[in-house]
Amino acid sequence: MNRYANMLESIGNTPIVRLNHIVPENAGDVWVKCEGGNPTGSYKDRMALAMIEGAEARGELTPGMTVVEYTGGSTGSGLAFVCAVKGYDFHVISSDAFAKEKLDTMKAFGANLEVIHSPSGKINSELINQMIVRAKELAERDDYFFTDQLNNTDIIKGFENMGREILDQMEDPIDAFTCSVGTAGTLMGVSNILLNSEYEPKIVALEPASAPFYSQGKTGGKHHVEGIGLGFDLPLLNSDNYHEARGIDENEARNMANRLAREEGIFAGTSSGLNVVGAIQLAEELGEGKTVVTVAVDTGLKYLNGDLFM
Repeated sequence: MNRYANMLESIGNTPIVRLNHIVPENAGDVWVKCEGGNPTGSYKDRMALAMIEGAEARGELTPGMTVVEYTGGSTGSGLAFVCAVKGYDFHVISSDAFAKEKLDTMKAFGANLEVIHSPSGKINSELINQMIVRAKELAERDDYFFTDQLNNTDIIKGFENMGREILDQMEDPIDAFTCSVGTAGTLMGVSNILLNSEYEPKIVALEPASAPFYSQGKTGGKHHVEGIGLGFDLPLLNSDNYHEARGIDENEARNMANRLAREEGIFAGTSSGLNVVGAIQLAEELGEGKTVVTVAVDTGLKYLNGDLFM
């Protein structure tokens, strides 16, 4: 049995699971790193801990300060959790465009939640930039520390741990890895490890097809896939770390999230469905005998208030 000094030690070491029913015949194997078992039900716990402990180590965050961040919810939930354990106040800027469950989770951990209204109910670059501006305003206070997730390289270190776990867990050679990009921390961290392994896999970045910034160079797209597809250049994403960017249809991603629950027993949200759609595409292209790895980033419990599983 696992025994921990505190809940922060329970982050990571999540299972990796082979898909057995939804991958077509003559395609490669698809393995999914299931991150819903982290303390707040998301892989963002990894980056939240990395940002806070990185700042502490540099002396940028000290007892009595308040942490501030803009977030769609999962990063905020992770930061609220980490701050609760470590004793920091947390001021979070979010929006009603994101799942109510995520906003409520942040409040449950004691966060001071500030909500920016989205007139369309959708996520786009304008909304994200509004959230960023407000967080930066607060960050000017001397007693505030801004984690600044889009520019914080500590998150890459947090996800390098995921890459090491994948290498330790996989017995077969890894021919490809794919995941969607929000901050790009996951893709950067995992690819840093996999590209320096013996496998040299193909790395593919994913985004919603309706907001194809990296796959087609288009701006201004809108979508409902939380946490990804911000619609502008990501400071942390290095083009040397991936071979290709692809847009995935949001309806296919939503359908896949339902299929994952009903046919594979993997309960996760739309971005996880998007990741699996992209992974299956790669598995079909690479063919039988090849192995593709992707990530189920969170738990479907975060989306029961919406229409994803209706």
